[in-house]
Amino acid sequence: MSVPTTTIKPISSHDIPWTEWSEVPRFGLRYRHLSLATIGPDYHVGVAIEELPPGKQTAPAHYHVFEEEHVYILEGALTVRIGAASYGMKGGDYVCFPAGQKAGHCLVNTGDATCRYVIVGERNPNEVSVQTDSGKVLVRALAKDRAARFPTARAGSLVWKKTVR
Repeated sequence: MSVPTTTIKPISSHDIPWTEWSEVPRFGLRYRHLSLATIGPDYHVGVAIEELPPGKQTAPAHYHVFEEEHVYILEGALTVRIGAASYGMKGGDYVCFPAGQKAGHCLVNTGDATCRYVIVGERNPNEVSVQTDSGKVLVRALAKDRAARFPTARAGSLVWKKTVR
């Protein structure tokens, strides 16, 4: 991780363009990656504003071995899945996914309006993520191009999965 050579100054999130992400019809969102826009690709803690449209899910249910994530709902409502349980969340609500907690998590918008939230997460170059529904495992250290695709292994086969963070 490199040290910035210039002083980091405050920014307006409104100056950062939205980035659209979708994979298969079920997964999709848009985000403003504040850490990436401010520090560049060598950030240690990722902070983003995300919008989850109605009928979409953020990602397959997964847990992180080395990274912790935090979600704070700004406006709208969604359902957070943690293991086998589901919980409704609305503006002002907060949830944390501790590193190593072996309960898959994901966000699902089952309502009729977009939900906006802040997501904060560590960025560990040795991260391992387990998708609990499929059994796929993501190993970040195996990736040559960390910004584009990371390999995931399942039952001895190699599959590619695009990642947002």
